[in-house]
Amino acid sequence: QLQLVESGGGLVQPGGSLRLSCAASEFTLDYYAIGWFRQAPGKEREGVSCINNSGGSTYYPDSVKGRFTISRDNAKKTVYLQMNSLKPEDTGIYYCARAERYYCVAEKDKYDYWGQGTQVTVSS
Repeated sequence: QLQLVESGGGLVQPGGSLRLSCAASEFTLDYYAIGWFRQAPGKEREGVSCINNSGGSTYYPDSVKGRFTISRDNAKKTVYLQMNSLKPEDTGIYYCARAERYYCVAEKDKYDYWGQGTQVTVSS
């Protein structure tokens, strides 16, 4: 069964770091861009990063630029999100999703498979 599974979330103090992983199964990761999204309570799901199929192109919104780094290891069928200098406003459920394209797209409806999410809480 095709699926994406996130891991690595947890509770961290402001200024701390976490590395999230997104493991893919039952499809060839090489053909697809992968995005990371987050959803805070009462807010819409928003994109926080994306990486194209080869890893040569990445995207970050201003809110995380310089703090988050996305990377991928196609051989291990895994995409990573390194999050540094975490802030309380980074709190939320983080999801990875497969784009319908090999390149990154902004629209959430252009992502066809989603993981179940991993909770990230930034609090002192």
